Amino acid sequence: MVTEITAGVKVSVETFYQPTHSNPGQSHFVFAYRITIVNESGDDLRLKRRHWHIVDSDNSRREVEGEGVVGEQPFIGKGETYRYVSGCNLNTEIGKMFGTYLMERLGDKKLFYVKIPEFNMVVPNKLN
Repeated sequence: MVTEITAGVKVSVETFYQPTHSNPGQSHFVFAYRITIVNESGDDLRLKRRHWHIVDSDNSRREVEGEGVVGEQPFIGKGETYRYVSGCNLNTEIGKMFGTYLMERLGDKKLFYVKIPEFNMVVPNKLN
């Protein structure tokens, strides 16, 4: 698990290879990731947008940007935790993701970015 804290918002990521959804013979590798966001700031927050950078080990790159996460713009109160699971497909057995969330402080409506830590996605036993 990797963790990053920005402005009192802690973001942690765990990854899981999905062999039943992958097809290595077709260069299709699927990973799930679980994000845990802990609001350690003194403000109530809303997650407004996400911006992901996805990099395969052959250095092909793509970006994904949009509103919220998994179809919602969650409210995360002071001291609360929000978790979600999503997924990513790669064309190689190893890749990485990193990015940002755009958050809104609900008290003063100020927007700020929270860093999503860089995390690796690796097919099990690939690095042995």
